[in-house]
Amino acid sequence: MTFGEQPAYLRVAGDLRKKIVDGSLPPHTRLPSQARIREEYGVSDTVALEARKVLMAEGLVEGRSGSGTYVREQPVPRRIARSGYRPASGATPFRQEQADGEGRGTWESRSAQTEASAAIAERLDIRPGDRVMCTKYVFREAGEPMMLSTSWEPLAVTGRTPVMLPEEGPLGGMGVVERMAAIDVVVDNVTEEVGARPGLAEELLALGGVPGHVVLVVHRTYYASGRPVETADVVIPADRYQVAYHLPVK
Repeated sequence: MTFGEQPAYLRVAGDLRKKIVDGSLPPHTRLPSQARIREEYGVSDTVALEARKVLMAEGLVEGRSGSGTYVREQPVPRRIARSGYRPASGATPFRQEQADGEGRGTWESRSAQTEASAAIAERLDIRPGDRVMCTKYVFREAGEPMMLSTSWEPLAVTGRTPVMLPEEGPLGGMGVVERMAAIDVVVDNVTEEVGARPGLAEELLALGGVPGHVVLVVHRTYYASGRPVETADVVIPADRYQVAYHLPVK
């Protein structure tokens, strides 16, 4: 294969992708069958099958049991605005994740004590096996799952205090900054690292995504005088949302 050439299955997939993007194959249209692709492009069954697999992995088409493969309707990405921590009174975790204040949604959560894994211990600057409070969230917008979040707080900081459970007690549902302030822990910094990876099966099931779809992952950590007091993984479906940062200029 000379430089610049593509395998046959990628050339076929590229042409079909173009037809999907330009509307020649609109949403809900049945994708040409394997036999049709073979005949139209003069390729083998193997090439036709691999081309269909590429489009499915990209989330452009979906298989329907007993019916065939159809073009998926592509969502228009919406924005999730972020601007670090928000110390304003009454801020909820969901409002913190939708820092522009325009989002309207609901969330559900569950908390449980557990032992810190090696990775979480490193992020919280504690020892592996130390006790942490782990809280898992599912955020919804207009009933549609939009974001998952799992947070960990060291019980050496919050244990046996009124804010040990993030969603219960007198400050249940408030943001990390306000909850920590209630126990005289002043949050003064937050870091976020953004990456992308294929979504895990359980994540895509919860978010209503297609196997193989990419998710954005935000690793967030709050600090008080250099000490990590909370860290979280925020998982966002990359095909439906874009993350926009509002960074103040000082």
